[in-house]
Amino acid sequence: MTDWIERAREVAAKLAVDAVERDRRGETPYQEVQLLKDAGLVTLLGPAEHGGGGQSWETAYRVIREVAKADGSIGQLLGYHYLWAWAARLVATDAQVAAVEELYTTGNLFFGGAVNPRDSDLTITEDGDDIVYNGHKSFSTGGKVSDLTVLEGVLAGTEDHIFAIVPSQQEGITFHDDWDNIGQRLTESGSVTISDVRVPWASAAGYVDREFRPLVYNTLNVPAIQLVFTNFYLGIAQGALETALAYTRDRTRPWPYGGDDKQAASEEWYILDGYGDLQAKLWAVEALVDKAGAAISRVLHAPREELTPEARGEVAVLIAAAKQRAVDTGLEIGTKIFELTGARASASKYGLDRFWRNLRTHSLHDPLPYKRREVGEYALLGAYPTPTWYT
Repeated sequence: MTDWIERAREVAAKLAVDAVERDRRGETPYQEVQLLKDAGLVTLLGPAEHGGGGQSWETAYRVIREVAKADGSIGQLLGYHYLWAWAARLVATDAQVAAVEELYTTGNLFFGGAVNPRDSDLTITEDGDDIVYNGHKSFSTGGKVSDLTVLEGVLAGTEDHIFAIVPSQQEGITFHDDWDNIGQRLTESGSVTISDVRVPWASAAGYVDREFRPLVYNTLNVPAIQLVFTNFYLGIAQGALETALAYTRDRTRPWPYGGDDKQAASEEWYILDGYGDLQAKLWAVEALVDKAGAAISRVLHAPREELTPEARGEVAVLIAAAKQRAVDTGLEIGTKIFELTGARASASKYGLDRFWRNLRTHSLHDPLPYKRREVGEYALLGAYPTPTWYT
């Protein structure tokens, strides 16, 4: 794990150089994704026999976090890529898994996904030995920087959901470049239109003779990506605190009207108190998030047929707890650092606002109170979250 975290830190150091300027420009991050590819981070989970890293999800989560310290958008892109690269393992047959993993690992390919469950599902129709996808999704993280896109839709006349992996650059996929939110500006998360995208039935993930054979393991997509969220939230919070600490050491001036005037801001009691409180809270979140990462990594890498609903529930609750703490602590840090750095730190050139904007934007993905409720139901009633698109 150590070597991969060091690679991620090297990437983060490069991203940090012009992070503020890139956030302002909001341009499609082709170079940033190429940086991830060149560092080998894109194929971290790929099989070693195809040139991949052969690493665990526990390592992947730590890598996401390191990248997000410098740039929350790129941390999100990498995290979503890992989830979608694992999508075949979640639902596909063994033969399909082998084919997808060889394809993306040998080609060093980057994933995006058009699977926003709050929208209407894409409509799937049959045409001989093919299935054909049509529809529109409001969000499709990865967009133009992706090489492959995960599609999900419902077969017309049924309630059967079908996942498929298709090339992103084709006439039937139109990315609309309409992501214009206050944070996570470089995630290419705008809308997409899918028009007559054809997929062979043989590539319908998990289907054998046009029938799907479900496993509890299939439902790990939500806990896995919820912990992706949690890790880039944590990375954003860590980046905010580290940036603020550096600013205070170099630039913050002591307050001269307190009656016990100090020579340096680093001697001010209220600054030491403030940073001490934030650091302690952040360390606590890190410990909980690492515990959750180790727990889900064990089940993600175990034989798929062995996962029980109870084991899945234990992991989901732990991740729900970690997510709520990461959001609450991260937002507190994103706000409090301005009190500790001083008025001049609010200048746009320092970009300290980007940390709060990034975390606030994505943490609205699904309502945090529902995560608290999941933990409360487990603590009070011993109940596990029912698997849905968000639990």
